[in-house]
Amino acid sequence: MANLKEVRIRISSVSSTQQITKAMKMVSAAKLKRATNAIIQLRPYANKLKEILANLSASLEDGVSVYTQEREVKNVLVVLVTSNRGLAGAFNMNVIKTTNNLIAEKYSAFHKSGNLHIAAIGKKGQDYFEKRKYNMIGNNNDIYNHLHFEDVSKITESIMQGFVDGKYDKVEVIYNQFRNAAVQILTTEQLLPVPKAEKKVQVSSNQIDYILEPSKAEIVEELIPKNIKLQLYKAVLDSHASEHGARMTAMDKATDNAGDLLKKLKLAYNQARQAAITTELSEIVSGAAALSNG
Repeated sequence: MANLKEVRIRISSVSSTQQITKAMKMVSAAKLKRATNAIIQLRPYANKLKEILANLSASLEDGVSVYTQEREVKNVLVVLVTSNRGLAGAFNMNVIKTTNNLIAEKYSAFHKSGNLHIAAIGKKGQDYFEKRKYNMIGNNNDIYNHLHFEDVSKITESIMQGFVDGKYDKVEVIYNQFRNAAVQILTTEQLLPVPKAEKKVQVSSNQIDYILEPSKAEIVEELIPKNIKLQLYKAVLDSHASEHGARMTAMDKATDNAGDLLKKLKLAYNQARQAAITTELSEIVSGAAALSNG
């Protein structure tokens, strides 16, 4: 009977877990829809701004903006975007592993000399690299409490000022790019200096000659800071949507696994119960036979 009691307790525990994972899946699905709408609405604007900037800056001389100036790399800043919470499968660990691989492959010497800095957006990345004594820049764990462009812009402005002041000569961003609820693409992008657009030779006879007011250089100078802020904001929104997609998928799998375990436990319970009944019947028959023989 002790085995029956133990199995009943396990069945109750797994059943409760299954209900919790179902509820978490539903919550993540609702949050995913809002997060997906946000990134889908922003992405065309961000991509178009990037395209316009590339077209305008392609014909300009180098040094049009302080944010495009390449210099000898002595200090590097790596920005990684994770979440504040777990229970999302390998979502956070994949970003952390990609960051570790990037450091090992490109910035190992900078890390050893103390010239590598880490800026984490999200508690999981912050905790991981803090425990390993990396040079951490700020604490941005509260960004997801009220995820707005203005709040992310403050982080970006700090990074941009650090680049202008020479604290960082290169800035790279690592995040999960959202595709759908089941697919997130680990992405590494250079934020600063802004990558130079390739100058393309136009061969079309129908090429349009635009009249720009103010000058092309002034427009590019105005757009570059906005584009930098927008690209980091897009990375955070991508990661935010990816997080809820990964969590919804993880909770769906957890619910299925709990269901499979429940089936096995119920089978084990029925087998143990049948064995207990058989044992009791055998004892009764044996006792009755002993009394009749006596």
